[in-house]
Amino acid sequence: MKSLLKSVALAAALSLTAGSAYADKIILKFGHVGKPGSLFEASVMEFAKRANAKLGDRAEVQVFGSSQLGKDKELLQKLKLGQITFSLPSSVMSSVADEFGVFEMPYIIKSRNHMMKVQAAIGESVLNKAAKSKGYRILTYFENGFRNITNNTRPVNKPEDLKGIKLRTPKGAWRVKMFKLYGANPTPMAFSEVFTALKTGVIDGQENPYAQIWSAKFQEVQKYLSITGHVYTPAYVLVSDKHFAKLPEDIQKDLMAVAADTQGFVYDTAAKLETELLENLKNGGIAVNEADKDAFISASKPIYDEFASSVSGGADLIKQVQALAN
Repeated sequence: MKSLLKSVALAAALSLTAGSAYADKIILKFGHVGKPGSLFEASVMEFAKRANAKLGDRAEVQVFGSSQLGKDKELLQKLKLGQITFSLPSSVMSSVADEFGVFEMPYIIKSRNHMMKVQAAIGESVLNKAAKSKGYRILTYFENGFRNITNNTRPVNKPEDLKGIKLRTPKGAWRVKMFKLYGANPTPMAFSEVFTALKTGVIDGQENPYAQIWSAKFQEVQKYLSITGHVYTPAYVLVSDKHFAKLPEDIQKDLMAVAADTQGFVYDTAAKLETELLENLKNGGIAVNEADKDAFISASKPIYDEFASSVSGGADLIKQVQALAN
């Protein structure tokens, strides 16, 4: 009987120990809007895999894609409240701080190599400083990508072809301004709502990188894909500055290291998808045309002028970014 009681007591002690160890494990939620098969999903899953291997029993990154934890604006709010640890915003950051609007300038980023130079030059001194002023912190830069236009009205070769087209844009003021300038009727809308809006004719078209177009199956409800490459949108591995600082220092350090290390995987995957997914889209039946980028560049000067005059330090920021293209 004593032996049985000892066994029960030992089992109970082990159970409590295991429960205590489990309770001590920090859960780090990563929410994003990317669909299965998207670059966002591939990027975040790779980050989580690498982070969890490094963190061991101390903490665990759990991934919630497809807007499960909210749309971009909601995820930004949940960061502030400490309800999630990471999100992966892109264009919406221009509504958080004016400085991020520089990436909304048409054709300002020429390549991923250019983007890496920009990150090195102003990532900390300008962009992370701006993010921190709003309560956030950027751990590193992933990618949304070079954006192209799909619609059901007509192929888009020049800006005037956009006249009257109801075009979904992200909820950022500069993208709206840009497409108004081109003659479109821009409609800001959460990414999770776009497929239904296209299918039902609420909007005529949208603009996104191939990875977002393909993974969201927009080719099923769109006739034309016009390769404009009008904007390159970075994605930001974003945390709450206040809540991230409360994590144990060793966990903070490991997460920052893993985020930086994952960037190479993201850029390599993005470049690969750019080729593969364009072929997939063509094979899927959507009509593809190369737009006249010079015509779009020529039409874009007023948006640069407005950013330079209306954003504090905007003119210098444009010059800095453009100077790094060579």
